[in-house]
Amino acid sequence: MNHYRSHNCSELRASNVGEIVKISGWVHRKRDHGGLLFIDVRDHFGITQCVTDMESEVFKLVEPLKVESVIKVDGELVKRSDDTINSKIPTGEIEIKINDLEILSTAETLPLQVNSDDDAGEEIRLRYRYLDLRRNRLHNNIILRSSVIQSIRRRMIDQGFMEFQTPILTASSPEGARDFLVPARLHPGKFYALPQAPQQFKQLIMVSGFDKYFQIAPCFRDEDSRADRSPGEFYQLDLEMSFVEQEDVFNAVEPVIGGVFEEFTNAKLEKPFKRLTYAEAMLLYGTDKPDLRNPIKIVDVTDIFDGSGFSLFANLIASKNAVVRAVPGPKCGSRSVADRMNSWAQGEGAPGMGYIIYGDGEAKGPVAGALGKEKCDEIKNRLGLKDGDAAFFSCSNINDAADLAGKARVKIGIDQGISETDGYRFCWIIDFPMYELDEKGKIEFSHNPFSMPQGGLEALNNKNPLDIKAWQYDLVCNGVELSSGAIRNHLPEVMYKAFEIAGYSQETVDSNFSGMINAFKFGAPPHGGFAPGIDRIVMLIANEPNIREVILFPMNGKAEDLMMGAPSEVSDQQLKELNVKKLKQIK
Repeated sequence: MNHYRSHNCSELRASNVGEIVKISGWVHRKRDHGGLLFIDVRDHFGITQCVTDMESEVFKLVEPLKVESVIKVDGELVKRSDDTINSKIPTGEIEIKINDLEILSTAETLPLQVNSDDDAGEEIRLRYRYLDLRRNRLHNNIILRSSVIQSIRRRMIDQGFMEFQTPILTASSPEGARDFLVPARLHPGKFYALPQAPQQFKQLIMVSGFDKYFQIAPCFRDEDSRADRSPGEFYQLDLEMSFVEQEDVFNAVEPVIGGVFEEFTNAKLEKPFKRLTYAEAMLLYGTDKPDLRNPIKIVDVTDIFDGSGFSLFANLIASKNAVVRAVPGPKCGSRSVADRMNSWAQGEGAPGMGYIIYGDGEAKGPVAGALGKEKCDEIKNRLGLKDGDAAFFSCSNINDAADLAGKARVKIGIDQGISETDGYRFCWIIDFPMYELDEKGKIEFSHNPFSMPQGGLEALNNKNPLDIKAWQYDLVCNGVELSSGAIRNHLPEVMYKAFEIAGYSQETVDSNFSGMINAFKFGAPPHGGFAPGIDRIVMLIANEPNIREVILFPMNGKAEDLMMGAPSEVSDQQLKELNVKKLKQIK
């Protein structure tokens, strides 16, 4: 027994009644019950109720104390009366009759209430994150995070993966996001970069002759905040395997990710995980991150509108190679719902959303009038609709049409109560295009530039780049991208050609990726990997809408650490040592 406690605040039970015990923790609540003062003492583990006579010396010590002060309590454990038992907590049958109390630390007036889950606002919560973390929900989320990481690490080791750590200070390279740069004091004018991911290093581990690697890796990207993305930094389960094909990676990953979700949610998952090609996902769901808890599927009806009497769509198809995507609207067969969907689409930046309402054995609305009965009936049959339902239409280029239809699918699913709100639906998205066109019509990598193209060098030399698929894959759950991965390009000649198509010279590849391209020239095994996001996994398991709720010390949406005051100004002397000169801000 040390000075501060014989037991934690969740440990004592009725079997301990009569013992002299010690606990330490924070004053969670104080309650005056007519001659008796009750104090709830809280620590990391739970809460224990303590009681003292208001005429005792202990009362004089406690009475002026504010909640969240830290105390040590010595006393006799007694059983509560039957009418005061609290069945909601493990220690609800007992309480400590205080003999002695020591004040270990006093608290000032709190900027937020720890013993309440009332929202104190983002700024206050982040500025006083250490107080926010004492609150039950957030505290449990962080404990969950630790448990999830332990489970992942155990499952990886059990599969024969070895845990290594890759460098944090490295070279800048174009990998899709902005780098965080660090001035190199010993090398004036030069900079390190914090890794966007351990991508090149983990491939080099495979080149070094190791067979299976993993780490819980910190990653740094100068990106904007989203509900499922923390600005600045995040953690991922980074893994790589030698002499593998896509199927081998899936077989290694599914037991880890699926096992963790089953362990911490009691969910029953569909196994193996569903697979969709990128093209299928974009056609059926309008996104490469589909939430499969929503059963609605988008249907291509371009052929029905092509050359039809609905001239608005027909002309776009003929003149601009537009497509038409139809979204089934179960129970949406009313003018009021149709008007709401049209207004919603305008709010999304679209001109509106066409619709057909089915009821009383006929098709209604301007689109229906222009199309005619035969075509309306065909749409009804393709979409599996009945009277009381509606069809909604998005007509534009293939990407914009898919985007609006995908968002409409989500909205209808939620508004009509069709989408499941619990459970987990995993799916692999495979066969990503290797390349895409940017806004200026220039060919660029669509995903990971280090992926092996399907068909290898022959495909790069002979196929239209936009038709080339890559051995790339994403894992999606409930509309959230959990991870990306790929079978890697391990051949120098293939890498040079792949980058050449995207506008990079051999000299640029040699300069930007010198470590990896040089290593490949000395014998590299075929290899592939994956990198699920730890923060997103925990967010889904904890059923939190924002990733901030599962991170110890997150930044706000402006990438500011309000608690520590980062980013901060630094002294002129520090800048001088780094050979960095401060310039006037350009407005």
